[in-house]
Amino acid sequence: MSTDIPGDPDLGTVVVGVDGSAPARRAVLWAAAEANRRRRPLRIVYAADLDRLTLLASADTIDRIHDTGREALLEAALLAQERFPDVTVVRELSRKSPVAALRLSAGPQDTIVVGNRGLGGFAPLMLGSVGLDVAARSRSPVAVVRGEPDAPGTGVVTAAVRGTTDGDWLPFAAREAQLRKATLRVLSMWNPLAHAGSVATMLDGPDKMTREHARHLETLAGPLHRTFPGLTLTTEVAGGTSAAGVLVEASRHTDLLVIGARRRPMGLGPGLGHVAHAVLHHANCPVMIVPRGAANDEET
Repeated sequence: MSTDIPGDPDLGTVVVGVDGSAPARRAVLWAAAEANRRRRPLRIVYAADLDRLTLLASADTIDRIHDTGREALLEAALLAQERFPDVTVVRELSRKSPVAALRLSAGPQDTIVVGNRGLGGFAPLMLGSVGLDVAARSRSPVAVVRGEPDAPGTGVVTAAVRGTTDGDWLPFAAREAQLRKATLRVLSMWNPLAHAGSVATMLDGPDKMTREHARHLETLAGPLHRTFPGLTLTTEVAGGTSAAGVLVEASRHTDLLVIGARRRPMGLGPGLGHVAHAVLHHANCPVMIVPRGAANDEET
């Protein structure tokens, strides 16, 4: 069934990883709600890591791993269907490691959903290693479910942009806002200290530079007004010395924070910039990482 959003390709399946932990259960409910909005199936994946463990574990241990996986999948499926009975749920017991299982289960248009930490998590503010690796390496959009599970909605989706090269993934954020009947807040930031002492700063002054940033932001938002005519859209330029700090504060007042992520050629080097990395660890709401276009793989 199509979401019928003009000017955008169809959204894909929602893929969520489970491991029996409380954060994973919250991720299942968030993923089920997303699948319900999209009118798409929900694929629940349990990664048994048997490709590795078969060489090390006894037959009885392998059987227990199978049983644990099936129980976790059934529990998650019942949880999702109880809350969203119209969503088609597919269960997958994978032999792969958690990161590989999720990446292999999702196509380019699908969205992977993970909890903010798994059974091995040790601190409520920190993102688990599986979630971080999936977010850093996946070629599909990845949502990390953070924040209080029963927090009241704000009716706002925030897209964090750096410049005009972010135009390739902004329609995804607009689509997410439209699905939620929410306002899309396009947020950018400039750091006056980064230009301190420059000729531009001395000639123009901070106020003029802020207005210039705002004009660039309006130019970036222009195509969204045409493609999504019914969408309420606002633009904002925030000043500060820490982009991560600005976005973490913004996450207190939004239902979903969307960030475009660069991807290194052939997967070499760090998969996420330091700002996205910090936001994934400390945001107060779910964070969605959307791969940027191939032309924007290198960080500017």
